[in-house]
This record gives sequence, structure tokens and C-alpha cells, in this order.
Amino acid sequence: MSFHILEIKFNFNGTEEAIYPTVIQSGNETLLIDCGYEGFLPKLEEELCEVNLSFNELTGILITHHDIDHMGSLFEIKAKYPHLKVWSSDLEAGYIDGSKKSLRLIQAEDTYDQLPVAYKEGARYFIDQLKRMKAVPVDKVFGLNKEGELLEGVEVIHTPGHVSIYLTHRQTLIAADAVVVENGELEIANPQFTLDMPTALASVKKLERLAIDRLVCYHGGLFGRDASAALLNLTKRYKATQVKANTV
Repeated sequence: MSFHILEIKFNFNGTEEAIYPTVIQSGNETLLIDCGYEGFLPKLEEELCEVNLSFNELTGILITHHDIDHMGSLFEIKAKYPHLKVWSSDLEAGYIDGSKKSLRLIQAEDTYDQLPVAYKEGARYFIDQLKRMKAVPVDKVFGLNKEGELLEGVEVIHTPGHVSIYLTHRQTLIAADAVVVENGELEIANPQFTLDMPTALASVKKLERLAIDRLVCYHGGLFGRDASAALLNLTKRYKATQVKANTV
């Protein structure tokens, strides 16, 4: 079992940002976990070279969930590298292959009118980007009704809204969007837009049971401190905030 964390830097509205897809290798499978925005194929090719890999050596791409920053470049990757198999959970496969309308698009459209004026331009851009994202057939679908081992040493964890990947032999958690790193601290991704905070916190709570030596966040990269303690503190902080709000 081996893995490589890729750092994909890009400019967004004049700010330098980065995402951190991960390559995992187990047995005969070498999978890229998520693949960034539309147009990111050259960036991914370059970063794979940095870790002495190429798309020709990969066997597939695992999409943790249907979102523009996680699968926006999937269509162009498959067009250039058709040998790659697309992996997805059974809950996300319909959105990825286009047979179901994206839950994120439904949520964005349903909440648009309630947003403050300052957020509307960004929300409109997000909606447009979701609508233009091209569907891709899913080759390998794994079920989430019973969590467990996907490959040797690779465990799938359902963190509602996406999946997280736990490398048991390396005690490494690839958290997708369950948590992010902001200013060196673990945080809930975009809490101001999280419609179901209890479910988001339940996902974090599920991760607390794991023995984690390394925690990789798609937004923020490798978390370099005691991840288990940080996850516990995160849920405690939000629960305390909710209790305070309910008593005001």
C-alpha cells in the first residue's frame, strides 16, 4: 500500500488556492481520488510527474462526490485516457453519469432567492458551473449500505454528502470534504452554507473512532498535528456553539 498527495495550485479571483487530490495504490489498482476543476488536466499531469507517475500508470479515478472541484476535469481526463475506470459510491453514481439531477444543483437553485445580495453573484456562478459539468459513465460502483474494505488496506467510510477513504495499513484518512484545514485548524467545510450541521458533525464523529496518523484534506492538504484530538475538539466546539445558540 502506498499513496501520494498531489498539490494542485490555481488562481481563483486573484487569490492563490490549492486542492490536494491523492493517489493510492493497492494490489493491481492505482487510483486518483478526485480530479479538480474543468481544465485541470495539465496541472494533474504535471503534478503526477513530480511523484514519478503518469495517467498511463493509473487504473482509475475514484470520485468522492459530484461537485465541480472534485470531478470537473473528469470528462477531459477520460477523453484523453479512456483506459481509466471511474469509481463511485452507489449514492453518487447517478449524479456523475447524469441520470440524476445533482443534489448540489438542486440545493443551490432552491436556496438562491434566500441568499444575501452579496452572495448571489457567486451562487449564480456556482449554479452555471454545475450545469455545464459534463456527465461521465461510472465503471465501478461500490455500495455504502455496508461500509467496509474496498481494496486491500482501503476502507470506505460514508460521510454523508461524499465518502472518505481510510488506509488501514498506513493509518491515513483521506477526508474528502468531511473536514478542511483553515489557518492550520480543522474546520467544517463552508459552515455558513451547511444546511444540515448535525449530519456534518455526525460525519466528523464517525471519523473520531479511527486511529489516524495522517489526515489529508482535499482543501488544506496534510494536517500535521494530532488529528484524532483535533476532530474531537471540532465536534465539541460546534456542539458548544449550538447549545449557546439554543439558550439565547
